[in-house]
Formats: sequence, structure tokens, C-alpha cells
Amino acid sequence: MAEKIFPFNRKPVTDIGIDKTLENISEAEIKKAIDKVLKNEASARLKIFVETCMRCGMCTNSCHHYLAHNNDPTYAPAAKVKQTVWDMLNKNGNVSKDDIKKYARIAFSECNLCRRCVQFCPFGIDIAYLISLVRRICCLIGAVPQYIQDQALSHMQTTNMLWFRQDEWLDTVQWLEDELRAEIKNARIPLGKKNAEILYLAHGLEAKYMTGLLTNMAKIMNVAGVDWTMPDTDGWDYTNKAFYAQDSETMGMVVRRHYELAFKLNVKKIVMGECGHAFRTGVYEGVRFLGWKDSPIPYIHGVEFFYELIRYGKIKIAKKIEEPVTVQDPCNIVRYRGLGDMIRYIVKATCENFIDINPGYEYNYCCSAGGGMIDAGPPWKMARIEGGKIKAEQIKDTGAKIVIAPCHTCHKGIEDLNDYYKLGVHVKFLTDIITEVIEIPEEMKP
Repeated sequence: MAEKIFPFNRKPVTDIGIDKTLENISEAEIKKAIDKVLKNEASARLKIFVETCMRCGMCTNSCHHYLAHNNDPTYAPAAKVKQTVWDMLNKNGNVSKDDIKKYARIAFSECNLCRRCVQFCPFGIDIAYLISLVRRICCLIGAVPQYIQDQALSHMQTTNMLWFRQDEWLDTVQWLEDELRAEIKNARIPLGKKNAEILYLAHGLEAKYMTGLLTNMAKIMNVAGVDWTMPDTDGWDYTNKAFYAQDSETMGMVVRRHYELAFKLNVKKIVMGECGHAFRTGVYEGVRFLGWKDSPIPYIHGVEFFYELIRYGKIKIAKKIEEPVTVQDPCNIVRYRGLGDMIRYIVKATCENFIDINPGYEYNYCCSAGGGMIDAGPPWKMARIEGGKIKAEQIKDTGAKIVIAPCHTCHKGIEDLNDYYKLGVHVKFLTDIITEVIEIPEEMKP
């Protein structure tokens, strides 16, 4: 019996990164890209996943996009694969430009690669992997949202996401160090220091627009007495936005640069801040692309770092936050890495009234901004806002006044949901919370 086909109805969206590209590419070039990915780059997982899916529908209700769009069957995880990968395979790669435009829309604006659906699939089919193949094909063609293309190109040229020059980086850190000395006597933000225990990498936004977060981390490092340094050359930004486009070559280059800096400075481990996808590239995706079995030196997420500082008494809490708080479990460090308990340990150590979100941990809903959806820019904003309706309802149900989101993408995504759905919450990072309650020893005060 033939499978029922549902109409694909969407509001028109203009994105020159996709639309202009498709004006200047042939269908022969499209087939070449599809064949390269599906026949040469894809692993055995492609064949296994496509042939074992029983269309049972167990993944359907796991997807926030499906639930937020009144159970529209075209938003179901298996349906997204059917409308993209299966369609390419059935047509042997002979697809039209309109097909590619549809594939790109599904892959970049209707799937966050969050892998919540994988938790419910009886066969463990990794739909995020299959959708990533669609993104890779679009990347080779050049049909990628313009805002993601720009950030990936910036990483390619400057190894940071914002076209930030090396001299600007050095000036920014020096300025922040001077500012921090108003709170911490003789505070230091070391650059290019050899043989330190930790090489700390920052988020690109923290060097240009959200400098308070870099100051927060420097404050924690100084109070805890950590032996640390940051790069004094290009390569300080861990964000690696090329991953969203599945530009594997640029992603691998950025990851290699991080490890090369660590080797050059002879540090014992790399610590990064509060970001999900960048941790995934630094520990999993980038390492595998480079052909390494494991990370050559430990690569530690900020959550793991803060957990150790608090658990072993390297920083002390002066007074806990009293307002009711809840947490967001970032997909790439909870579903991928299992850091949910560490997040909650930190929150309980710093906050009096913790209300856990339901469902939480690996079953928590995606913020709807991850997987590059927020980086796709203004043309796709309403796609993630609409898809985030379930996340907004989940937060509202907790009654919390503060949402702690230890990931830049989750943080901004929930801020937008807060504004649109009038949730009345404050969204904070763990560093915001820790620096608010940390005890500064008398001898360190100016």
C-alpha cells in the first residue's frame, strides 16, 4: 500500500544565501553534491537507518516543532527524513532546485539536531545525523542561510565568528583586566602564558558584545586561584559556527587550531565556557573529522569546571539566590554528555529555591534556537519562535522567575521566547549566578 503524502504548506521566506545560490547552479551540480555525500561521505549508518525505520511514529510526539504546529505530520521527525534524504535516494539524486529549497528549509529551520527523537526510537535511529547529511549537501552546493554562511566564512578567515582582529582581541582583554581590578586586587587575565594548567577559550560574543561574561569567568578564575591563560593569538574563539552548515573542513581547521595552541603553550587541559555545539565539535565532531580517536588533551566544558570548583571548595558561596529558579538542559551537553546532574549540583549550591523542569535531563525540550536556527538570522526568526512554543509552556509551568541556561544559544533562544510569549523570567548563565553569590576573600578586595 502506498504511503500517504501530506501537503508541505509553509509561509514564504526569502534568504539570499539559499535563493541566490539556486539561481546560479545547475541540477547536474546538485546531483554531483548529493552523490558525493550519500555515496562517498555517508557512513553505514545511512543504509541501516533508512532500511530499519518502520514508520512506527514513536518519534513523532517527541518533536517540539511537531507539537507546536498543531501536530502537522510534515513536522514529524521521520517525515522530515522522508521529505529529504528518502526523496533524494528515491530520485537517485536527480532533484530539482525547488526540491533543494525545500530540503534546506527543513534541514536548517525545522530540525534543531537536538536528538530528542532518538530517545524514543525503538531502533535508535539518529535522525539528526540524517538531517546533517542534508545540510552537508546544501553546504557543498552553497545553499545555506546567509547569516550562517557569513559566520562560517569569518571562522575560515579569522578563526572567530565576528571578524575580530588579533589586536582588537588583545586590547579587549587588557581593558577587561583593568575593569576587573575594581573588584579584585591585582586581578590578571594572562595571555600566552606557557605551562599553565588551563587554556581557557572564550565565546566570540564575549569579546565584542557580552564582555561581562568574560569578566565573570576571569573573576571566578582569580578567586579560585586557578593557574590559567588565554591565547594571545588568533584561535581564542571556541564557537565554530561552520558546524551548523556542516562545513566540515572549516570546522576541523578551527578545532585543530585550539589543540595546536594548547600544545604550543604546553597546558594540561582546555576549558571552554557555556556553549553546547562548540563542545560537541571540540570533543566529538571535530576530533573525528581530523582522524583522531580521542581528544589529544582533556577538553572540559564550563559546567564540569564549575562543578569541580564548588565541590572541592575552591570557591565558596557567600549567600544563595532566593528567587525560584529552573534550568535548561542544553542538548549537546546533556543528551550528548550527561552533564544534567552537574548542572543541578551547581544550581542547588548557589540557589535556595530550585524547581526542576519537567520533563528534564535528556528528555528536556530543545530551546528551539539550537542547531544553527538562531544563527540563520532574522529571515527564520519566527520559525524558531513558533517551534519554541512548547519550551515556553514548559518554562511557564515551573513558576520560576529565573531560567539558568548554560549555553549561549539556549540563553538567547529563551530570551526571545520570554519576550514573545511574555513569560516574565530572567535568563542567566551559570557565571552570572556564581559571580553574584561568590565569596571574595578580604585579602583580594581592593
